[in-house]
Amino acid sequence: DCHAKASNGEICCTYNEDGSCDYTKAGDCSAGIDEYRSEYIDKIAGVLEQFEGLVPVVLVIEPDSLPNLSTNQADPRCGSSATMAAYRGGVSYAVQRIAHAAPSAVIYCDAGHGGWLGWKDNMKDYVATIRSLNVSSQLRGFATNVAGYQALGVMCPTYDFCLNNAHPEHDCCVDPCGLIEQWNPSHNEHNYALHLRKAMIEGIPGFVPHVIIDTGRNGVADERELCSNWCNVRGAGVGLLPSTETANKDIIDAYFWLKTPGECDGCTQTLPDGSLCKRFDADCASEDSIGSASGEPPAPEAGLWFDYQIKQLAANAKMF
Repeated sequence: DCHAKASNGEICCTYNEDGSCDYTKAGDCSAGIDEYRSEYIDKIAGVLEQFEGLVPVVLVIEPDSLPNLSTNQADPRCGSSATMAAYRGGVSYAVQRIAHAAPSAVIYCDAGHGGWLGWKDNMKDYVATIRSLNVSSQLRGFATNVAGYQALGVMCPTYDFCLNNAHPEHDCCVDPCGLIEQWNPSHNEHNYALHLRKAMIEGIPGFVPHVIIDTGRNGVADERELCSNWCNVRGAGVGLLPSTETANKDIIDAYFWLKTPGECDGCTQTLPDGSLCKRFDADCASEDSIGSASGEPPAPEAGLWFDYQIKQLAANAKMF
């Protein structure tokens, strides 16, 4: 995720002397893409090849990657020519290489969530990005809300059913993030799935995508002061158990816990051991983030176990 300091920089287009990424360097990221291919994707593909046809495999390709090309190009970490080339070239290679190695594998590409790409202009841009990769024939569809907190909600009859205050009393128009008044029809993840599918069908001939939704941490709909806050959200709860019993099986294949509940989103400025976190992201000090209020413990680095958070997620769980 080029925009999140807490979790970026595993593979760089250009390295600084200390091993961190130099985002100021323009270019085609050829060295970084080569490293990504040989040290990451090719190794995964090699394992999948060994087990092709023996076990069912489902893959979600690069959460929090391509959506950045639609919304975060003003961020120099995301908008440089090198980063854009890395995302496009890397994701395209990953899908094609894995599909070749394991033809039976089911592949979903990351599509952010409704509070990110749900506006029509953002969606139009995202469709163009997917079309440019020439991978739609190898995708089952898209994964949404990966590591997110967006409410599942009730699915509407159509994706834009609630716009222009058309049906304010309908259960599917409940909008805890106030997105409808911002002219975003994707105010919950069920309606985002409707929007995503419709836009892809219209934008890429012959492509009829299916969706999986991460429900690992979206059991509470109205816990945030500001819904753009994404880091270790206070008051969140585990959502629906993983299941293929979805609101519309023709569109939504399954609900999954794609990010393990309890894995930290990002560190507080001071780590639990008292040292400063080199990957501190100011978003992890938001008013909604655990660790920003008095009496709360500091958060560890992204991906590490956060005991305080999992206990809160469990206490607020709505799994059924």
